[in-house]
Order: sequence, then C-alpha cells, then structure tokens
Amino acid sequence: MNTADLALFVHTADCGSITRAAEQLDITTAAASAGLKRLEKQLEVQLFIRSTRQLRITKEGERFLVYCRKALDNLTAGRDSIHALAGKIAGELRVSAPSDLGRNLLLGWIDDIMDQHPALSINLLLGDSLADFYLDRMDLAIRYGRQDDSSRVAFKLASLERVLCASPDYLAKFGTPQTPEDLTRHNCLLFQVSNRIYDVWDFVPVKGSGGKPSESLNIRVSGNRCANDSDVVRRWMVAGKGIAFKSRIEMAPDLQAGRVLQVLPEYQSSPIDLHLVCPNRKQITPAVLLLRDILRERFAQRLKQPD
Repeated sequence: MNTADLALFVHTADCGSITRAAEQLDITTAAASAGLKRLEKQLEVQLFIRSTRQLRITKEGERFLVYCRKALDNLTAGRDSIHALAGKIAGELRVSAPSDLGRNLLLGWIDDIMDQHPALSINLLLGDSLADFYLDRMDLAIRYGRQDDSSRVAFKLASLERVLCASPDYLAKFGTPQTPEDLTRHNCLLFQVSNRIYDVWDFVPVKGSGGKPSESLNIRVSGNRCANDSDVVRRWMVAGKGIAFKSRIEMAPDLQAGRVLQVLPEYQSSPIDLHLVCPNRKQITPAVLLLRDILRERFAQRLKQPD
C-alpha cells in the first residue's frame, strides 16, 4: 500500500473532510478522493460513507485507522532511528508558536538551526490560538502556562514575566501611571484567546521595590483596542495607542531601541513557564530533543541580557 494514501486516510479521518485533508497535504481534492478510492479498492472495504453534506468513517474504517496510525508512527520512528544512528538530524517538524514570540525571536533561532542541519525541515505555524495537534498535524507546540494534559510531554524552556510598557509619545500625551490602580484611567491594549479577553492584569512587586513579597494586585483594565494576535498588540503599543502588559523577553528589542518605555518598573507579573509540548513520548525524536536544547540555551542567553 502507498504510504501517501495511508497518511491521506488518517488526515481525512481526523479532519472529517476530504477537502480539508487535501489542503493540509497540499494536493487537489480530486487527487485526495482518488487516493481514498484506491485504498478502499486495495482493502476491499468502504472506509468512509460519503454524502453531499458530511463524511462519516465506517466501522471498518475505524478499525483500520488504529493500525494505520501505528504503521505510520513505526515508519517515522524507524526513519528517525536510522538518522540518529548516523548522527544525522533530519525529517520534518511542524511547530506551533505564539505570534509575537515566533516573529521576534524564534524565526532567527530556527534559521540558525536549519543552517546547521540542512536535512531538517521545519513548518512553523504562528498564532495565539491553541493549535490542535491532530487536526492541524502539529508535532510540537510552544505554549505558556501550566500544561494539565498528562498524556502529553511538556519540556520547560524558560520562566518569563510580563511588564507594562508604553511608547514615549503615549506617556507624554496621557501621563505616566504612578500606581497599578492608575491603569484604570488609561487606554490598555487587550489580548484575546478563544473568545476570552484578558482584561484582569495581575501584579507582584519586584524584589527591592519596597513591597512585601506576598503582596499581589489584580487590576481590571479596559481600552478601545483588543486583538487575538499578540504581535498586533505590540504594534499598537509602539504606535502610541496605549499601554500593554507583555512578556519582557518579547519587548526587549523595543525597550533597548527606546521605542517603548517600561511603566511601573517596580511591578511585574508572576513568572509564567514557557513549554515545548509534544503530544506523546513516541514522538520525541532526536530533532525534537535538539530543538528543545537549543531553545533552552537561547532563552537562557536572552534572559541574561539587560533590557
């Protein structure tokens, strides 16, 4: 059997759509339909029940899907094992990452990795909505915060904190907040993920600022701009449209260049862990471990640099 047809079958089952599976595999819908019919003919069973409105997998298809996934996983593991034995980092990694972090840090780092390992291919999906490992065919995801799914493997890359920033023009026009409570009188640039707007900002005093380590503040803010893309929020801030609460590591280039200034430097967020998440242990390949180690090293180097 053609492994491309097997992969097409898995993608179609995951998507529930021949058209979407074809788009993911960069083939035409007609070619995908022909591949599924070819596979059904070889197996002498119907894998999907097709209608004008929906596509439904058959009982025979569900049973074959289990074995098909295992076969493709074993082929991938075998390829990676051969490459590991030869000391070669190769294959394709599909990686989901936050938009701002991806554009301003990861792009350059990934270029360096691929220059050193030309047999490695990386497909980078940037966006702040959570990608689905199976529907979006993701091998890895870079995600903030606690990872509660015990079936997945989460490698900690770094602990990051958010800081308040605004452009010099905005502060000159509207004044500089003196306390976190003052933010309620300012235009705060908001971030949204999966229909949730993050309009409550949490603060803890920075050590040595005079506040007690246990003190924390939760301030509900508002503003006239909200986006589901963190890089859009950063661009609004640089353009002088308001105050934003962003990761210090993402804002470092703008802070260093003077495009923005830190506001209320005596306060920041509690540290947030950044993880490299793999859907299961079987997919931890030499390429995944290489990416993990290099990203850990790059984040550690970046965090040592002054703003």
